[in-house]
Amino acid sequence: MLLELRRMKANELKKGMVFQMGGQNIVVKHVQVQAPSSRSGNTLYKLRGQDVSSRQKFERSFKGEENIEQVDISRRAVQLLYRDADGCTFMDAESYEQYTLADAVVVDELPFLSDGLEGISALISDSILLGIELPATVVLDIEECAPGMKAASSSARTKPATLSTGLVVQVPEYLTPGEKIKVNTETREFISRA
Repeated sequence: MLLELRRMKANELKKGMVFQMGGQNIVVKHVQVQAPSSRSGNTLYKLRGQDVSSRQKFERSFKGEENIEQVDISRRAVQLLYRDADGCTFMDAESYEQYTLADAVVVDELPFLSDGLEGISALISDSILLGIELPATVVLDIEECAPGMKAASSSARTKPATLSTGLVVQVPEYLTPGEKIKVNTETREFISRA
């Protein structure tokens, strides 16, 4: 699998970019700039990311002038078509091309994937699907939880709720089965009713 690489400096890295290091394709999740504490010090770029295929977390600091190999990728809007024994099959929203990813590749995204989910992006390089990116929030149905308490306030205690995809999140006590809620895909936390 030959990916198209472009040399760049670490100070050009931004959230969402993909670069190659040690044979891994890392998608940048967060960049923190640390200014030097002395005159001769270098500005450091603390980077948090994730390997596109293995989903391993990646953390490292770079000096601004360090060279990095950026992977040329394109983001395409895709939709989940179906899930079977081979994994998840996605369809490109424009070209209708289909891509299949093994469940092991999308294991972190599976609890959020549901029929009709919008905002999924495929990370593609040289016609090869490297992985997918979820939207920041998704709307899911509460399947199972303790009965709602009428006197519960929104700032009161929480209870576990099982959602339509099998994901379990903590929700306020006043919510009941059948309600739609917004969930943050990065923190896996309840945000609000949908």
